[in-house]
Amino acid sequence: MTYAQYRKNLDVPTEPVDVILDTDVSNEIDDQFAIGYLLRCGERLRPVGLCSAPFTGMQGITDPAQGADMTWRALQQVVTVAGREDLLERCYPGCRAYLPDEKTPVDSPATRFMVETARRYSPEKPLYLVGIGVLTDIASALLMEPAIAENVVIVWLGGHAQHLPRTDEFNMVQDIAAARVVFDSPAPLVQLPCFGVVEQFVTTRYELEHWLSGKGALADYLCQLTVDEYRNEAVERPWSRSLWDVTAVAWLMNDGNRFMNADIRPAPVPEYDSRYAYDSTRKPMRYITAIRRDALFADMFRRLAE
Repeated sequence: MTYAQYRKNLDVPTEPVDVILDTDVSNEIDDQFAIGYLLRCGERLRPVGLCSAPFTGMQGITDPAQGADMTWRALQQVVTVAGREDLLERCYPGCRAYLPDEKTPVDSPATRFMVETARRYSPEKPLYLVGIGVLTDIASALLMEPAIAENVVIVWLGGHAQHLPRTDEFNMVQDIAAARVVFDSPAPLVQLPCFGVVEQFVTTRYELEHWLSGKGALADYLCQLTVDEYRNEAVERPWSRSLWDVTAVAWLMNDGNRFMNADIRPAPVPEYDSRYAYDSTRKPMRYITAIRRDALFADMFRRLAE
C-alpha cells in the first residue's frame, strides 16, 4: 500500500462500505444500540458479518469462554429483534480465550471468517473491521494472515484518552497483547478512546423513552433494556448512561465531521503496566478527540425509530 492510500484509508469513507462488527454484546447494553444503529445505516454501511467477542470482569464472568458463549447468544437475539434474521447465518462465534502472547493467534470461526473475507478486498476498497470489545478476534486474524493488514481498516473503541495517566480500560486491559498486535500492525487504525472522549456520548431515561418508546420492536427493546438495567440501581434518583459503542459505527458516517472531531497522530504502544508509550516514528492513526453528542443522538434516535 502506498503512503497516500494509507492516509486516505484513515479518512471517513465517502462511499458505501462493507463492515464486520466484532462485539461483546452481552456484557453491557451499549453494544445493542451499536448493532441496531449499524443495521439502520444500510444506505452507507453493509454488514457482511457480525462476530461475538469474549469478555471477563463483568456480570461475575471470570472465564472468557463463558463470556464468549453469552455474547454469541445475545448477538443472535439482537439480530432477531431487529428483524434481520437474514443475518443469522453471518453471525460467527469468536475466540474463547485471550492471546497467550503477541505471536500466537487464537482460532475461532470469527477469526477464520475475518481472514477469508479480508482476502477479497484491497487497499483501494478496504473491509472495515469495527471492534467494540476486546481486540482478541481482530488481532488473531492479523496474526493468522498478516497480508490482510493492507485490505482492512480497523476502527476500535477502547483504551482511554492519551491525556489521562492510565489506560486500564475494559476493552484494552482484558487482552493487552491483542491491543499491542493491532497498534503495531501496518493496518490503518482509528481509535475512539473511552474515558476522556467517548464518555461524552451520554443519555438519560427520559430521552430514551421520549424518542424510542412505542417506535417499533427494536426501539422498544433498546429503550426497555436500558431502563430495566437502572430500575433497581437508581430508584428515585437521576441517572445517565453513556452508549459508548455507537460511536465506533458512527465514525463511518462522520462525513463533514458532523458527529465527532479527530486528528492524526502516531499510534502509541499499549504497555502491560496500563500506560501508553510514545514514539513519533510509529505509524499514523486516526484519533477521535471529541463527540458531537446532540448531532449523533439525533441521527441514532431517528434511525432506530424508523
